[in-house]
Amino acid sequence: MIRFEHVTKRYPDGTTAVEDLSFEVAEGELVALVGPSGCGKTTTMKMVNRLIDPTSGRVLVNGEDIAGADPVALRRRIGYVIQQVGLFPHRTVLENTATVPQLVGTPKAAARARAAELLELVGLDPSVHGSRYPHQLSGGQRQRVGVARALAADPPVLLMDEPFGAVDPVVRERLQNEFLTLQKTVRKTILLVTHDLEEAIRLGDRIAVYGAGTIEQFARPAALLSAPATPYVASFVGADRGLKRLAVTAVTEADLEPAGDLAPGVSVELGASLREALAALLQEDSGRIAVTDPDTGTPAGVLTPQGVHRALRRAELQEA
Repeated sequence: MIRFEHVTKRYPDGTTAVEDLSFEVAEGELVALVGPSGCGKTTTMKMVNRLIDPTSGRVLVNGEDIAGADPVALRRRIGYVIQQVGLFPHRTVLENTATVPQLVGTPKAAARARAAELLELVGLDPSVHGSRYPHQLSGGQRQRVGVARALAADPPVLLMDEPFGAVDPVVRERLQNEFLTLQKTVRKTILLVTHDLEEAIRLGDRIAVYGAGTIEQFARPAALLSAPATPYVASFVGADRGLKRLAVTAVTEADLEPAGDLAPGVSVELGASLREALAALLQEDSGRIAVTDPDTGTPAGVLTPQGVHRALRRAELQEA
């Protein structure tokens, strides 16, 4: 859906923002670009909607070389979410959300109906929030409106630049979880820029780790954590990468022991992350928790600390 072919951006003063980038984002995939400030990740994203044009190389969206596309028309078919949201302060939430459909010619009533549907989809009641203005919303609510507005014209591609960076950690985690649920419904092709490795691991199907204008490693979260490609990547993901793997490794039946007689207590479902399972284990004096089948609710087995260790080793071998 998005393809970079040997893309370089060099400014007149000689500064090279990105150099010889080649990578692809598949349809329905969420790719996170992560790295320190000034590494070129935002420049990369802005070349997709021609806010920045490359010095050399090609950027293709759905097979089309966008160098020949009208920038305004291109941007109207690509959703864009930024950290500070960028809502129009003089327009209501419903009017903000309906902006792009109206710009592309959707009748006003249909655009507002679509806006109301999307507000519900991101967890805002249009009858309550639709007539409010941005200053009457919390930071998390404004961010939801920003996501709804970006989705309003049903774009195949969504660009997200530090979308959850302006809210507190508790709200950020809740928004991230809700966004993952939303992505399962809408399945957009997403390029997400973040400086937060934890966010990249939580949200990304694949992660591109940037150095100075180049991609040091492009891999699935589990592969990135288990086998950093360079010393730079190993330093970036940190010495605690084994702990970070807990968030991207799921509990499977192969990790369990027979249920036996386990007293009622904390439990998790098959498919839960090892991070969630370990948190539950730490609440139980017995050092064992029940794991249930999410479809039937029946016990699938018991998870122990040894099972957590086996699961991590299994995942590492699979990635290898």
